[in-house]
Amino acid sequence: MTMDKIQKYRYLKELKQLKREKLLRKARDDFFSYCQLMIPDLYKSDRKYLDDLCREFEEFMQSDDDIMLLNLPPRHAKSTTAGRFVEWCLGRNPKLRVATGSYNEDMATDFSKDVRENIAEERVLDDQIVYSDIFPKAKLKHGSAAAKRWALHGSKLSYLATSPGGSATGKGFDLLIVDDVIKGIVEATNENELQKHWDWFTKQMLSRVEKGGKIIVIMTRWHSKDLAGRIIDEMPAMGYKLRVVVKKALLNEKTHEMLCPEILSYEDFKKKRAAMGPAIANANYQQEPIDQKGRLYQKFQTYDKLPDNIVKIWNYTDTADTGKDYLSSPVWAETSDHKAYLIDVLYTQEPMEQTENAHANMIMRNKVNHVRVEGNNGGRGFKRNAERRAKELGYHAAYWEDFHQSANKQSRILSNSAWVENNVYYPEDWAIRWPDFYEAMTTYQRAGKNAHDDAPDSVTGIADTMNAEEKLGSINIADLGFR
Repeated sequence: MTMDKIQKYRYLKELKQLKREKLLRKARDDFFSYCQLMIPDLYKSDRKYLDDLCREFEEFMQSDDDIMLLNLPPRHAKSTTAGRFVEWCLGRNPKLRVATGSYNEDMATDFSKDVRENIAEERVLDDQIVYSDIFPKAKLKHGSAAAKRWALHGSKLSYLATSPGGSATGKGFDLLIVDDVIKGIVEATNENELQKHWDWFTKQMLSRVEKGGKIIVIMTRWHSKDLAGRIIDEMPAMGYKLRVVVKKALLNEKTHEMLCPEILSYEDFKKKRAAMGPAIANANYQQEPIDQKGRLYQKFQTYDKLPDNIVKIWNYTDTADTGKDYLSSPVWAETSDHKAYLIDVLYTQEPMEQTENAHANMIMRNKVNHVRVEGNNGGRGFKRNAERRAKELGYHAAYWEDFHQSANKQSRILSNSAWVENNVYYPEDWAIRWPDFYEAMTTYQRAGKNAHDDAPDSVTGIADTMNAEEKLGSINIADLGFR
């Protein structure tokens, strides 16, 4: 070999080495670059959603957010990316302690095993890049071969896999990843199972996250009360800062634009939607909880200040039919343009002897002009006792009536739903003021599979009242001294 050829060989070898070092350096510093280097066929440069997803993971760890909720369609690399993120984080900080939880311990263990095996991978080909090339200091501790519990050199515990049926007692973690705690549609519609997930997360796992630790929850949005839904609804009030990342498979129905056509085309999505049914397909691929998709009321109008054109204060009361039913009794202000503004609600399962007093106080407190009570199922006696109590308290300005409701409840609720959506207004803080009433209204299903219909029935009573006011024997508001 001539000197020129030797020099050229050395130059090309050095160039190759420099290029390799540049790739390794970039992979250490940038998560998406790490994913591209390890799985180039998946993390392609033109798959922007994966680039964005990796940025979300990386920025989350650098932010002051406590919890990141990640909702992506199936087969779009959400779990793969989470696993690679654990590897990347452990490489940058070998002392990091990580826990993962899934719907059963086998799933969580598989996640753990993949991470461990990728870290331990050995080079087979000279040009091959393995984990130890990028992060030479992150090495498995000798004898740390357990699939669901293992450590890196210098740590007692680096990784633990668990599940809602498992235990993490006594262990502390810097990063908790919850990946798909719901098994499927049956579990997703079982409120007892959903409550178990919440209890496991809040009572067992949260206490194991160290100060300043991070939590990543990866889920299909099955139900508004699933773990992700409860986190969104309840944890900000506890002081937790959230980052919510939602990616839908179908971006535009009209143009057939998909999140990643190479992974899921529009034609394939249509087939899956036809096979699964719209509700399940929308939960899996569009992150639309099944109970929200089928709910009757799609919008709720709110107000922050009562209008000036109030002409009358009404109350409609639907007494409880059985011990499990609710007494539902909204008070609203009618305006001159025929709108209804809720100002108070009594919604309770307490016995009649308590609700009669509470109702009388509500009527007096809100200076109600006209009280209507459904006379069915003890309503007549309730009206009589509540009226007497209100007068004993010194309030005589209300006109009281009871009446028999003979129309089918479900039909009334459905037929009046559009009017309710367009003409009933709720205080901005109604979810806080009347949480049970709020939940009953916002989760009521059009299909009729509802545990309770008392709240929608009483709000439908508002529609009945205002749409047939001339038949109700309304009294002259001036005679009542309403101001």
